[in-house]
Amino acid sequence: MTYLSRIRINPLRAESRKLLANPRAMHAAVTGGIPGTPTGERTLWRLDADNPHRPHLFVLTPTKPDWTHLVENAGWPDADGDHAAIRDYTPLLNQLAIGREFAFRLTASPVQNTHAPIKPSAEQAARLETADNDSGKRPRGFRVSHRTAAHQLHWLLTRCEKWGFDIPPSFTDPAAPGLDPTPTTPPLTQNAPSPHAPDPNPAREVRITARQRQSFTKNPTGRRVTFHTVTFEGHLRITDPAQLTTHLLNGIGPQKAYGCGLLTLAPLPARNTHSHG
Repeated sequence: MTYLSRIRINPLRAESRKLLANPRAMHAAVTGGIPGTPTGERTLWRLDADNPHRPHLFVLTPTKPDWTHLVENAGWPDADGDHAAIRDYTPLLNQLAIGREFAFRLTASPVQNTHAPIKPSAEQAARLETADNDSGKRPRGFRVSHRTAAHQLHWLLTRCEKWGFDIPPSFTDPAAPGLDPTPTTPPLTQNAPSPHAPDPNPAREVRITARQRQSFTKNPTGRRVTFHTVTFEGHLRITDPAQLTTHLLNGIGPQKAYGCGLLTLAPLPARNTHSHG
């Protein structure tokens, strides 16, 4: 059985500040609330900080968790209300059907694979040099973050079909005569999109609500992890319930251990509002 949890975080506490600033620390705190993860199943989490004074941590777990340590160290243990709401995820999964529509939120780390990064890191440069010295052997591909909003949006719109959903056109009024309501997304610097790919038209039921660069030390050796995240919110329509179920449970894109990949659904709200939980 799978559970979706929502934990209220108090950003003024010392432990909270450490967790909010470092995805590696938050990952450790999340792992500490799960008694055991069955083989082949993944824990996903996402930090929603729409209100910076009261951020919420969402966690999807394959077993029922215990968030007592998080509430006591980083939450509001003496306040009223639900400190950590834990819900069975099965009723939502049972609602998935072709053509059904939901509001959604996703924080992801959009990337592309390339053999020739424009600005290689020291580690990438060393790999490229080794390959050049190894009889012209082609180096293993590099995973490079998309850094612009246009490319990040393109990443979502051209991949969502394989994840089991599409994003409908936006319900906006037609543009005034002479104005182009669908500006062209600039081509990617590497691995440009196929001309047969879906049109990454920004005028769809999706918007970017947050973008961030994450960088932290992964382990005592001092190796740094750096990646870019983006939060999408919008309206999706199910095209393949089985594929969507797989990606709801296993996440979307890389950096899942560090707060990326959790796609959450909610009933479609009234116009101009959006609510998750």
